[in-house]
Amino acid sequence: MSPGNNPLSRESCPATREVLNRVGDKWSVLIIALLGEKSKRFNELRREIEGISQRMLSHTLRGLERDGLVTRTVQASVPPRVDYALTTLGETLLEPIMALAAWAEKNREAIQEARARYDARQSASKG
Repeated sequence: MSPGNNPLSRESCPATREVLNRVGDKWSVLIIALLGEKSKRFNELRREIEGISQRMLSHTLRGLERDGLVTRTVQASVPPRVDYALTTLGETLLEPIMALAAWAEKNREAIQEARARYDARQSASKG
C-alpha cells in the first residue's frame, strides 16, 4: 500500500477516526447488523439488543441517521409506526462489519488465551 493510499495516514486519519467513532461503537455495529436483515421498528430493535437503553437506542439511531447510514420512516397510522432501515450507504458497511464479527468469533479463544497469559505475567511480576 502506498503512503497516499493508506487510510491511516496523517492526512486520512481525521476522516478515518470520524467514521470509526460512529460505526465502531458496539451499539452501532449491532444496529447495522440487525437492519441488514430487514427494516425494523424501534421496539423490535430494543428487544433484540440486550442491554441497550431506550435513550441509547434513540441516540445511536439519530447518529446513524445523521450520518446517512439509516433512514427513519414514519407511517401515518394510529399509533404512528416508525421503521428504521439501512440506506444504500449503510448497506456498504455490512460486509466489513460482518467480516470483523467473523474474525472476532474465529479468534475469540486465542484472544482469551492471550489475555490469560498476559494477566498471569502481570500478577507474577507484582507478587
